[in-house]
Amino acid sequence: MTLQVHITQLGSAQRVLLHDLRFEVPPGHILTLMGPSGSGKSSVLAAIAGTLGSVAEGAQALHAQASVRLNGEDVSQRPTAQRGVGLLFQDALLFAHMTVAENLLFAVPPGPRAQRMAQVQQALTEAGLQGYGERDPATLSGGQRARVALMRALLARPRALLLDEPFSKLDATLRDQFRTFVFEHVRARQIPAVLVTHDAADVADPNHLIALNPAG
Repeated sequence: MTLQVHITQLGSAQRVLLHDLRFEVPPGHILTLMGPSGSGKSSVLAAIAGTLGSVAEGAQALHAQASVRLNGEDVSQRPTAQRGVGLLFQDALLFAHMTVAENLLFAVPPGPRAQRMAQVQQALTEAGLQGYGERDPATLSGGQRARVALMRALLARPRALLLDEPFSKLDATLRDQFRTFVFEHVRARQIPAVLVTHDAADVADPNHLIALNPAG
């Protein structure tokens, strides 16, 4: 699965943030977007996911002229839920009224419950959280919540993964561990990923790095 993006222009009615941004992410690779605040990094992810209409700069809604292709298929006009794009943010955003297992099960595509629960148990094992399925997410550590959030995103079987500073709220040790955990899963599943970060230590591959600067 290859992700191809061409943003002709991105901005509000008052200001252009980006123009003529083009990149391609092969299967299992992580492209990193870096740049100062206001350069449009997170807005690029929103344009790919199809959520840009909910983002605003001041009182002005952002809009983009963009082409998003997955394996050559244009998904630009599809609603967010039909693009097959997974999202991981700074906060784990786990559902507080659900157990850990229920959070994971929420993402599993429809099918026989036994098979769906087997996928949940496998995800808990991969995250090193065997036996944590009935726990309240509030009882987990920050690193544990982050791992559950990643597994939940992966259980939805995304065709691409967008990472919006997912390591930034972890301490240095957990940050290194979770970064390795995320990158290993991206590569193992051969998913193209786009990472937004301010930290050069997060760059997976210097050959897949784009530095953004405000357009004005």
